[in-house]
Amino acid sequence: MSHSSSGGPEPGEDHAVVHGPAPATPTSSSPGSADSVSVPGSAPSPYSLGSLASVTGSGSTTGRWRTSARARMGAIPGWSTALERTVGPRREARRILGSVSWLGWVALGAGVACVVLALVLGWGEAMAGGVALAAMFVVALAFTIGRQTYEVDLRLSDRRVTVGERALAGVIVTNTGGRPTAPARLEVPLGAGEISIPLPLLAAGADVEELIAVPTSRRSVVSVGPARTVRGDPLGLVRSARTWTDTLEVYVHPRTIRLSSASAGLLHDLEGRATTDLTDSDLSFHALREYTPGDDRRYIHWRSSARTGTLMVRQFEETRRSHVVVALSGTAADYDEPEEFETAISATGSLGLQAITEEKDLTVLTTAGALPTVSGRSLLDALTRLTMRSPRSEVVAMARQIASSHARATLAVLVFGSPVPLRDVRAAGSVLPVGMRALAIRTDPYVEASVAAVGSVTVVTVPTLDSLARGLHVAAL
Repeated sequence: MSHSSSGGPEPGEDHAVVHGPAPATPTSSSPGSADSVSVPGSAPSPYSLGSLASVTGSGSTTGRWRTSARARMGAIPGWSTALERTVGPRREARRILGSVSWLGWVALGAGVACVVLALVLGWGEAMAGGVALAAMFVVALAFTIGRQTYEVDLRLSDRRVTVGERALAGVIVTNTGGRPTAPARLEVPLGAGEISIPLPLLAAGADVEELIAVPTSRRSVVSVGPARTVRGDPLGLVRSARTWTDTLEVYVHPRTIRLSSASAGLLHDLEGRATTDLTDSDLSFHALREYTPGDDRRYIHWRSSARTGTLMVRQFEETRRSHVVVALSGTAADYDEPEEFETAISATGSLGLQAITEEKDLTVLTTAGALPTVSGRSLLDALTRLTMRSPRSEVVAMARQIASSHARATLAVLVFGSPVPLRDVRAAGSVLPVGMRALAIRTDPYVEASVAAVGSVTVVTVPTLDSLARGLHVAAL
């Protein structure tokens, strides 16, 4: 991801020259017209009053006069060549003036004001101050003279790390020009802050490499870049910056733990469990019934059919594949402090990764909507971007969403913090469908780990993520 400068004219530069024949002689006005001036024995002048009268017309007429003027200027011998020679200086002048900061313009304005006062009132001190400010402005402009012939390469050691792991960004600055470059400064935005690296004088073809430590102490998406080089004076009167790279992102995933088979016993117990729903083809035999047109002949029970004289077919109880729905509350009212929310996110990620590893059907819901569960990485990426939103408690509302959208799920897991009252937990369990196992994970850093039944919901209270595995093991017994 690197960019280098080029020596040619930049796109959009006003360096094109208008070429064309000499302007035609304007037609003379009618005799007696005030705009008609003729001199006997002389050729009509292209700059006669008749050609200038259109200036007082409408805006479109003015535009035509300007175009005609450019054409006349282009017909002057040597004008085109002179215009081409000024393309570079004009571009450089626009770049330098565009790099002047508001402080630079204030200094220049103050210097001019001091000089005017000195000339009007005869103040020698004002003249000295004005000259000093003007000289300071000119010296500041000198810092931006010359092109920045750099090539900047910004790379990351890892795009995805876990909280606490090391992540580095490396930047290489190379002088691609044929002459040494003046000292400059490299600025790399890093998250909410910015890293400033001084660049020394680089010989032609030389480079310098710097390493930047990416903060990974908390779950977040850290933006790195874009890298830009800056030249300017120490006082900040002039600042010439050029951006070289795009913005890169480092995902600092929440910490998760691997749940053992004993800890994930709830998932195993629900796999292949028979339900009260009847079906014509499954593994759990239920009863025999009379054959009806359209039944699969493979399930005809011939021995019973011969004994009764009527075709009889097998009927089965539908077995259900484990479908885990994890609903994470993302509202500020359901957490006393940010650490509870981080533990809840880590618990959600641990359960989700276990379900994905065991190839269970998984749905992860949050206050902001459903999260992707195609892979463990996509789930952790989405959890990394998650932030608290609504100030109202949403535990009961999430249970209603599970009942309406995922009524055939085998296990519903509600994850929230310590402020949620037990009556809301009981109400959430009452709206879930019959036959769906209900589990709640409550994060509270100031209590001991425990497991309790609140109505139809098994509540596992965890002070830290490390106590989640033990709590799930007790809940599965």
